[in-house]
Amino acid sequence: MRTIDRLRIRAPASRVFAAAAAVERWPDILPHYRWVTRQGREQDAEIVEMAAWRQFGLFQYPTWWRSRMWTDPAGRAIRYNHIAGITKGMDVEWRLEADGNETEVTIVHQWDGPAWPLIKRPAADWVIGPLFISAIASRTLAGIGRFAESAESDG
Repeated sequence: MRTIDRLRIRAPASRVFAAAAAVERWPDILPHYRWVTRQGREQDAEIVEMAAWRQFGLFQYPTWWRSRMWTDPAGRAIRYNHIAGITKGMDVEWRLEADGNETEVTIVHQWDGPAWPLIKRPAADWVIGPLFISAIASRTLAGIGRFAESAESDG
């Protein structure tokens, strides 16, 4: 399963990167995030636990995962490897490309699917990928964009 979410943000890459990397602030700026906690380090990565809501009309479905997180300010990239939750084993990369005072942000999720015999690929490709991962990622990207474009992100 591979999902790609992309957005052009009218803010400099340094501001977008700062907002994207400050995951502990996400629940304050992204209403669909329930919590994000930094849980320490493991070798060269930071361990972060995240929880978000996936909205289905009036119904909110809770999601949760724990990841290793690496930030590369010089390369304008943030990488995650999910180590717990239904998406265990998923690799995620945020790539930021500067274009003057705008930034093209791409989030790529790559995953073999859950550890469910027989239905792992259909579950990942038809349900989890498009209805959960991409849906949450696109809302996250839009919220990071709104925040980075606002005067509030300067402070």
